[in-house]
Amino acid sequence: MNNNTQDKNILISGCSSGIGLCVATGLQQRGYRVFATARKQADVERLNSEGLESLQLDLDDSVSIQHAIDEVLSRTGGRLYGLFNNGGYAQPGAVEDLSREAIRAQFETNLFGWLELSNLVIPVMRRQGYGRIIQNSSVLGMIPFKFRGAYVASKFALEGLSSTLRVELADTSIHVCLIEPGPITSRIRENSLLALEKYVDTDNSVHRDAYHHVLERLRKPGAVMKSTLPPEAVLKRVIHALESRKPKIRYYVTTPTYVAGILRRILPYRMLDRVLIRSSSGGKR
Repeated sequence: MNNNTQDKNILISGCSSGIGLCVATGLQQRGYRVFATARKQADVERLNSEGLESLQLDLDDSVSIQHAIDEVLSRTGGRLYGLFNNGGYAQPGAVEDLSREAIRAQFETNLFGWLELSNLVIPVMRRQGYGRIIQNSSVLGMIPFKFRGAYVASKFALEGLSSTLRVELADTSIHVCLIEPGPITSRIRENSLLALEKYVDTDNSVHRDAYHHVLERLRKPGAVMKSTLPPEAVLKRVIHALESRKPKIRYYVTTPTYVAGILRRILPYRMLDRVLIRSSSGGKR
């Protein structure tokens, strides 16, 4: 692995908490110049006060994205070694209950903002002759789970775009890697609860009883799966993706992701469906 982090600047989205904050802090301690971005100005100010170099970036806003890129390049003399696309949220809800507005909002944050960021940094990386684009996908970018349709769709799309981009950049020294975590300690439950309450009429749905259990789980403080890992597990993979001379195309994180990867390869579709239906019964994850 190449541990020389000189002139290695990295831009990270979604650093207000969880994976983004952990990776930003860990990479800074490792010697990287980290630009830790967040959507809310209050979070930017907090991150700056905690010693991170932070600026505002709203993935739903093209002007905000362009401004963040311009500011980062201004501070680095036009160079950027890495981009870690991380900011996002998970919209719960059965597919038949999801409006066009809900799906659009999910894709604006989880896909379109990431695509726009990537497309802005690629010319920079081409000019300098190297770079790393790391996409924080999910086990749900590999397999579907009930009541996760919007999130699954955004991650499946991300995986498709990232794989195509990787092939298109094969003749360059720009590497595109996917991180595929399962359950990680984060604020995803709180944000999912807000998205569910905003976009889904749970009381008037045919899935009303299932939503009751989903809401009960999301509102339960401190409830985590046994296989949940801390965000440091993702940091470890990001470091490898940044520093390995030959980074992996995909990095699995947590046992559920490894299991999903194996099952997807060996099981017929209908048998895999049966396994997933049992696993995600009642909206559990």
